Amino acid sequence: MVIKDVVVRHPHGLYAHQLCLFVQMAINFECSVYVTRGNHRVNAKSLLAVLTLAVVQNTKITIITDGLDEEEAARSLVQLIEDNFDEKK
Repeated sequence: MVIKDVVVRHPHGLYAHQLCLFVQMAINFECSVYVTRGNHRVNAKSLLAVLTLAVVQNTKITIITDGLDEEEAARSLVQLIEDNFDEKK
């Protein structure tokens, strides 16, 4: 199991386009992927579940991966967020 904290810095947080990119990436991994905000934990492979977290700019979330490719999944998802979802700054 890998647990990583990351702050979402994108002005829109995890919403619309950014949310789709995040969930699509999570789906590509075999391991289980969860996201937590506070005490609320959801399946990161479910767009509607992640949307319920209401992640806005400067929100700290925790990414939890567990399974065969857990290291790569955690690293890739954190990198996507830290790279501002590959958008120009």
